[in-house]
Amino acid sequence: MSDLMAFLRLALKSLRNRKFTTFLAVLSIALSTALLLSVERTRRATEEGFTQSISQTDLIVGARSGPINLILYTIFNMGSATNNISWESYQDWKKNSSVEWTIPYSLGDGHRGFRVVATDENFYEHYRFRGDQGVELAQGTSALGLWDVVLGSEVASQLHYQLGDRVTIAHGVTRGEGIQQHDDKPFVVSGIMKPTGTALDTSLYISLYGMEAIHMDWKDGAAPTRDKAIAASSIRLEDIKLGPITAFFLRTKSRIETLRLQRAINTYKEEPLLAIIPGATLSDLWRGLGYIEQALKMISWMVISVGLVAMLIAILTSLNERRREMSILRSIGAGPGEIAALLVFESALLAAVGVLIGLGLELSGFFLLKGWLESRFGLYLVGSPVTSMDLIYLLIIFGSGFFIGLIPAIKASRLALKDGLTAKV
Repeated sequence: MSDLMAFLRLALKSLRNRKFTTFLAVLSIALSTALLLSVERTRRATEEGFTQSISQTDLIVGARSGPINLILYTIFNMGSATNNISWESYQDWKKNSSVEWTIPYSLGDGHRGFRVVATDENFYEHYRFRGDQGVELAQGTSALGLWDVVLGSEVASQLHYQLGDRVTIAHGVTRGEGIQQHDDKPFVVSGIMKPTGTALDTSLYISLYGMEAIHMDWKDGAAPTRDKAIAASSIRLEDIKLGPITAFFLRTKSRIETLRLQRAINTYKEEPLLAIIPGATLSDLWRGLGYIEQALKMISWMVISVGLVAMLIAILTSLNERRREMSILRSIGAGPGEIAALLVFESALLAAVGVLIGLGLELSGFFLLKGWLESRFGLYLVGSPVTSMDLIYLLIIFGSGFFIGLIPAIKASRLALKDGLTAKV
């Protein structure tokens, strides 16, 4: 114990005499550790945010195509449906005794590069993501009226919309401005959503009746002539008959019913339908994007390698300045092994301090920025802030710092006493 304390006092005095070099070595390890842990936590948060883009929904049902395509156009606003679902089929499954609630989704139109989604009150009541987070409005009310529209936070921010502004929807486009506009039937902004960090932020939401109303006088995708156009003021809710929808979400009354209901929908005889379990499909899709995870891990190891090399350079650079110190130690009886042990001890000490500071930087950074990261980038920061993988990384960094200290230690131990009491210049 006394030898360890003596080593510690001697190491601290030596490091104190080289404050700037010591500072740079610790800083390199601390920044590398913080960046490594940040990349690892970002990777976990990205995966959690991706797989939790929708929750508490047991099945997503669309026209028969493929699970990935269905999840992309319903959850991430990417791609388009191959076909629609008849309103009669939707009502058939909505009334099924095993179904607790459904959320209809009708897609196809857009507004200045953002997708327009037609749905009903169940969307605002039942849609969940990231566990139990639901749709919340920062301003206004839900789009339940015929000409109401609710904007995602990103839509409102980028297009500078406010409550009461008029919004014209483009026909049959989900990207770009669009050529054919429903400019004779504008919607009025009734609400603006709070940021979610999901695709909800980049969508506009209207009612199913609103979607039908703007297409009442369109034929085969073409705008009506002036004499055949129906004025918005003359359209009444009771005159509208709801037609096909793109997809719908459902939750069963019992989780046990999910697989049975999925099989029943997939073998539905009235029309070809596809029912998928969103959590399983999202996990499969994430695994298909495994190269992203591997790239992040590679970046992590490169970061820590740079930090360790920087510490090694700092220690080796200081060796020439310390030759007088080594000679004094040799002259009072310290052997080559003890000098080498001192350098290894200093290296391990620098690594330990750097690791602790880096861990503190990473934890405090994510703690302070958690809300902003979740709402702006969709990083789902849940679970323990320090995982078993993080501890393994920290041990690897510390162990690497310890073994890297052997390189300058071996070099220093070979310095002969002939250097004298004055270091060579």
